[in-house]
Amino acid sequence: MTRAQRSPKNKTLQLLPAEIPELSASLLRGGAQANAFQTENILNKIIHADLFEILPALPRAFADLVFIDPPYNMDKEFHGVQFKETSAGNYQEYIESWLPGVLACAKENASIYICGDWKSTPQIYAALEKRTIIRNRITWQREKGRKAHTNWKNCSEDIWYATMGKTYYFNVDSVLHRKKVLAPYRDKGQPKDWTESEEGKFRLTGPSNFWDDITVPYWSMSENTDHPTQKPEKLLAKLILASTQPGAVVFDPFAGSGSTAAAAKKLGRYFVCVEQNERYCLWAAKRVKAADEDARIQGYHNGVFLERNAKL
Repeated sequence: MTRAQRSPKNKTLQLLPAEIPELSASLLRGGAQANAFQTENILNKIIHADLFEILPALPRAFADLVFIDPPYNMDKEFHGVQFKETSAGNYQEYIESWLPGVLACAKENASIYICGDWKSTPQIYAALEKRTIIRNRITWQREKGRKAHTNWKNCSEDIWYATMGKTYYFNVDSVLHRKKVLAPYRDKGQPKDWTESEEGKFRLTGPSNFWDDITVPYWSMSENTDHPTQKPEKLLAKLILASTQPGAVVFDPFAGSGSTAAAAKKLGRYFVCVEQNERYCLWAAKRVKAADEDARIQGYHNGVFLERNAKL
């Protein structure tokens, strides 16, 4: 059976046979060459390797921000690799098996973000609390799918925010939101803390730890891939802008299809990404290459974040 032909409007990333050799050549690989890894050798690189094998070869304390999106504690197939749901205790052991090595790559003033769902987040918190200062829990609305038949539909995920120490960077002014004003108060006839345009009345506001403005990538978005758990570039952009300055290094040990790499490149940061699936690495490399020509991030415009499905 052949795969159904995609609609001409479907922008989901595809690999063309002619571009694979160049994309493949851009990857770093695990193995013998990993013994020579220095920070300057891995900046803006997608590393195709098993995380457990490559961690000892990575430099220590090179990352200003570590973004971690591990497999959640559920049955999930990642293009040939099956992750199996297990007990809470076993899942925490899994987190503990790589977290110390990943955190060793973080600078002493680095910020850490780890993703999880309702079932895996308690074990992530327990493992993280031993080694970092936990600052907050972000919950973002992952609105996808019609309904669940035997339970409440899962439409949110967590991101634990922590720092390696008491000193860290956080710039709230870089992640302001443009929100529609429902009660446009005036002071002496003038707008009070809001502006008006052809699109309506809006104000800029600081973000909370609940995000309902994120759009999960889908077929009509150019950032979309066939990865089963792809994170939106807009989500990564918020974390990167808030917790790093231009020229900082962002490390992603479970890079998947390259959302972290693409967002970091578009925002003027360095990235270091590790991914064991070669197909995902090639997707990531293609997205990084595309970022050189188009640095736009859906939902982020003129330095502010827009509401979901907002018109510019």
